[in-house]
Amino acid sequence: MPLDFRNLNTLWASIFVETLHRLGLTTAILCPGSRSTPLTVAFARHPNIDAIALLDERSAAFFALGVAKQSRRPVALVCTSGTAAANFFPAIIEARYSRIPLLVFTADRPPELRDCHAGQTIDQTKLYGHYPNWQGELAAPELDLGRLRYLRQTLVQAWARSQFPLPGVVHLNVPLRDPLAPTPQPETQAFESQVQEEVFFAGIEAIDFVPSASSIPQELLRQWQRCDRGIIIAGLAQPPEPQDYCDAIAALSQLTGFPVLAEALSPLRHYAHLNPHLITTYDPLLRNPQLSAELAPELVLQIGELPTSKTLRAWLETTQPHRYILDSDPDNFDPLHGNAVHLHAALPDLVPKSADVALKKGSIYLKQWLYYNTKVDENIINCFKNIDWNFEGKAAYLLAELLPEKIAVFVANSMPTRDVEFFWQQSDRQFQIFFNRGANGIDGTLSTAMGIAHSGGRAVLLTGDLALLHDTNGLLARNKMRGHLTVILINNEGGGIFENLAIANFDPPFEEYFATPQNIDFSQLCKTYGVEYHRVGDWLQLQEFLKSGYERGIRILELRCDRKRDARQRQEILESLAANLKGETEPA
Repeated sequence: MPLDFRNLNTLWASIFVETLHRLGLTTAILCPGSRSTPLTVAFARHPNIDAIALLDERSAAFFALGVAKQSRRPVALVCTSGTAAANFFPAIIEARYSRIPLLVFTADRPPELRDCHAGQTIDQTKLYGHYPNWQGELAAPELDLGRLRYLRQTLVQAWARSQFPLPGVVHLNVPLRDPLAPTPQPETQAFESQVQEEVFFAGIEAIDFVPSASSIPQELLRQWQRCDRGIIIAGLAQPPEPQDYCDAIAALSQLTGFPVLAEALSPLRHYAHLNPHLITTYDPLLRNPQLSAELAPELVLQIGELPTSKTLRAWLETTQPHRYILDSDPDNFDPLHGNAVHLHAALPDLVPKSADVALKKGSIYLKQWLYYNTKVDENIINCFKNIDWNFEGKAAYLLAELLPEKIAVFVANSMPTRDVEFFWQQSDRQFQIFFNRGANGIDGTLSTAMGIAHSGGRAVLLTGDLALLHDTNGLLARNKMRGHLTVILINNEGGGIFENLAIANFDPPFEEYFATPQNIDFSQLCKTYGVEYHRVGDWLQLQEFLKSGYERGIRILELRCDRKRDARQRQEILESLAANLKGETEPA
């Protein structure tokens, strides 16, 4: 795109945008406002950047997060000065902990208009604390070739720092003086002869940043092989190449002979044929005191973050096995503060391709895990066959077999995340699983899912009513979203997860101040935004809806549930699934 020499700000902004385009930027989310006018105009006029205008900054930031999750490439996020920038903060926190690349550009008044009540001005430097990978403030635009080169190279650095050594947020504060609109300035037009565009951008090219990988030392692999009571715990993961990730863990399992306890919010349960040692029922299994003692490990290989299950975490705290934590992130992934060693190794290059280590035959311990897992799987299937009422846990169970293959699935926090971990069974349907478990909040749920659908084509969101209501402004993006989103709305009139806390026994104040039912008619909400809505009466009706209807747009399928009954029923089911295995003999 030719540079815009109408005035200093248009030139500055067009170099800004063209540099990012040449580095590989394809999507920019723009929030309306005056101070950001030059950036908005430059992004909007670029023919190769998908520039999307969204009103609400908080929803816009989560939409950008969703696009970046799906594409695994940085997305630009632009706003005006003042509190607009503060509304980006929740999504920035989530991006930090989820390792998602975002480029945040906050327009600002120049230094001479700060701290003097100039209006719509706050301190925006280091606004997001320690959450960005890198942050800074650009110099105010000047008509000087050296300053233009400075701008270009600062953006090159910002692009790199958003992806390396780990993906995350880069924040640049962008001070701009008047005129903000593309009002002609003769001196800038005269300056055009000093800038040879192709020479100026000659060294700018798209580069993929890949974290450095290190293989496990062969002696350590041999040490693990000598252990007959080891397990692999594969926790939360959104890898860019899910099949490679699954292949690497399967290879590690084959080399060690260890079972793989696989969180549902990772690719493993959805590429089951790649790993014959998958264990998906660890939560109900470990609720059985006899089995939890019988299956106590001596060694644990933890891949990334631990699964959500409190039962699993309590078991690890009680048994205190020696743990190796394998992840390229330098963060501490051990909230249990146990006997753990961090190996900063990256998947899928975790296992040496030509390791001088033989495959290990399955141990009795492995066979025990597989045997009990099969039994509990059978119990789950039989249990849900007999549930004909609207139990919210059954929605998570059914989606695993009803959704189209390879579709993107975004799982909201609170009870949907837990029900998926409890009841989502393994298959080879290759679902793309997404989540916001970095900070585990419910904010931005709908907007993130819409961003995933926009970038990926088709997506499904499993959410509760409070998480959806917390982000209804996300629906303002409905006409900008290119793909399709089906929302499976579990409406139990309040926060179901709080029913599991001790405070649920104290009402008042429980219902009003913790469960917080909102009594919203979602059909009317959908009518307001022009969104397709269906009330789902039973499981057969849900099955019919999910067979088709994945065209462009949004539809909400509401399933009404009884929050208190479901909390009791879930607890009874989880306690019963492995209870009948007491007294079973060990498999031969």
